Amino acid sequence: MKKTNGFKKNSTISLFTGCGGLDLGFVGGFKSLGEKYAGLDFDVKWANDVDDSSCLSFEKNFKTRIVKGDIREILNGERSKLFDPPMPKKADVVLGGFPCQDFSLAGKRRGFKGKRGLLYQAMVAVVKKTRPKVFVAENVKGLLSVTDGQNKAIDIIKNDFEKLGYHVKHRVYNSADFGVPQARERVIIVGTNKRKKLPPFKMPDPPFSKKDWTTLRQAIGDLENDAEGAIANHYWSKAKIFPGTQGNTFVSADSIGPTMRAEHHGNIEWHWNKKRRLSAREAARIQSFPDDFIFYPSTSQAYRQIGNAVPPVMAWYIAKSIQDFLQKHSKKESRRFTLIKTEFLKINSRSFWKEQESYRSKNFPGLNRPIHRRRLNSRPRCSRWLNWPAPERLSTGT
Repeated sequence: MKKTNGFKKNSTISLFTGCGGLDLGFVGGFKSLGEKYAGLDFDVKWANDVDDSSCLSFEKNFKTRIVKGDIREILNGERSKLFDPPMPKKADVVLGGFPCQDFSLAGKRRGFKGKRGLLYQAMVAVVKKTRPKVFVAENVKGLLSVTDGQNKAIDIIKNDFEKLGYHVKHRVYNSADFGVPQARERVIIVGTNKRKKLPPFKMPDPPFSKKDWTTLRQAIGDLENDAEGAIANHYWSKAKIFPGTQGNTFVSADSIGPTMRAEHHGNIEWHWNKKRRLSAREAARIQSFPDDFIFYPSTSQAYRQIGNAVPPVMAWYIAKSIQDFLQKHSKKESRRFTLIKTEFLKINSRSFWKEQESYRSKNFPGLNRPIHRRRLNSRPRCSRWLNWPAPERLSTGT
């Protein structure tokens, strides 16, 4: 069993994985914008996404398989399992940035009426099936304002998870407050399993404030004059400028960047030098991806995958707080188990019963038969744990 800092790694299922921004944050062990982010106690055992290009990038970067296909079909058994690893029956953690376009303030806001508005229910089904200790979901801020006509989307979604026996908390975060050079507000939802005696999760405070924000000059200034292809994914859209339309503005070098969007189609914002648009690698840095995370198979696909992703650095801070939460409560459970095990070993040991025999012989000399004769002449119940040899037969006299 893999361990980090003495704790076994938490088996993790990843849904709506995309290229793996949320997963990278939970796994850790990467470097972004000059900072190192340590490896964490999470091991992604099973991942799924429907987009072929995103799956390709995930497999190339994580060196592991991802199940390609609609999660609803997988859950309904409508897909062949011949070549796909089956979803684990149990998991410690379930992650999912379920599709957000139908809730986005920048989209048509179809909400639950859109094709993807109900995909969160697939995540509910996976949580119900695997009963993780913790689940983490990510979505756009619009989730707080879109309604089904009566109730807010966030309340409906939280209620569906709460019905499964989870404490559910949410909070809106700006990725800039985590050191990501981008104005990106997202809702993070965390559920903790009541059946496993876990308390509600306290949503962490961001580590930085506005005065500490990372600027675009700090993040991508070194790439300004580099030729196309100087480093991986450093290619940019050649689309002409159309003033007054989305993406046709110039970023400011001395402030954070705009939200990296999935629907760029070549209309990503222009560089502050006004000579070209931002490259895919610059967009990746603005999303806090490390330079050794490569996006496949093209620049247009790279833009889309980057815009769909959760910033890995922001995900890392969320993951670190969840790791600390699980370690804290795992210690409590471990101490409880150790106490029970100690008492179990005590009452099932030969020495314990010998002490009882001695006491009885001394205080009740008329009783010459040993107590619990069968127990004295048999293997302790805990022998399967400790692999003890069978004890020698005790002489009980006649």
